[in-house]
Amino acid sequence: MFNLPNCLTLTRICAAPLMVILLYYEGPVACFGAASLFALASITDLLDGYIARRDNLVTSFGKFLDPLADKVLICSVLIMLTWLHRVPAWITILIVCRELVVTGLRAMAADKGIVMAADKFGQWKTTLQSIALIPLIIHYPVMGVDVRGLGEFLLYIALALTVGSGVNYIYLYYRRAVIC
Repeated sequence: MFNLPNCLTLTRICAAPLMVILLYYEGPVACFGAASLFALASITDLLDGYIARRDNLVTSFGKFLDPLADKVLICSVLIMLTWLHRVPAWITILIVCRELVVTGLRAMAADKGIVMAADKFGQWKTTLQSIALIPLIIHYPVMGVDVRGLGEFLLYIALALTVGSGVNYIYLYYRRAVIC
């Protein structure tokens, strides 16, 4: 249960409260610190899956924990960015609701003995959300470039992918758990 990939996944969960604290203190230093921590935590998402597959350490626990860690980290940051007026509340609500629906579907599928691991759409969604959130966390211009505008643009694309992947999970759940 506590293999290297699962420990890397747990670091994302542990990073979430630290992100909240850093984002609570506005200012360039806190924002750059939060963005750095978020980027490092996001990289663990790539590493844990790679190591798990490479070393044959894929577990049902890891399949459950990995997407949960992503949700905890990303939703915590989105809620803080909404509180800071950097992300519209409706976007955060849509993303958080999608995450709750998918988590609920996974729980219902697990009750039927079906493990619904993250699919490619879900992985792309998480990657694009992470990339979009970094400039929104930074918030301040970097070398004269308005990174916040870039983050907002990417977040709208991530939102479309988020909704689309949520619809895909509903479809997959229906096919695997309801029809079977």
